[in-house]
Amino acid sequence: MVLANSSVDQSVGQPAEVDETTTNVQTPARVILFNDDWHTFEEVIGQLIKALGCDTIKAESITYEAHEHGKALVFEGPMPDCLRITGVLEEISLITQIEV
Repeated sequence: MVLANSSVDQSVGQPAEVDETTTNVQTPARVILFNDDWHTFEEVIGQLIKALGCDTIKAESITYEAHEHGKALVFEGPMPDCLRITGVLEEISLITQIEV
């Protein structure tokens, strides 16, 4: 039921307007690594080094963060880089997610 003085839009079948100014396509994406119970620390550290080209200390830090908190930020940057890094991590079935 619509009341006579209500501000309900009476147009039916009209698509809602999209405010494209609120979408920032330049926002960096993030690769998140989730903890699991079947990979060893050494496996995860090695795969992080392979994916990121980082040193052991950085890879260990990310691995322990995921272990202690359930997930860890691996990388933040352009989507193509996130996709490449996620692909390398998932080679050994690590659980990852890309956030935008």
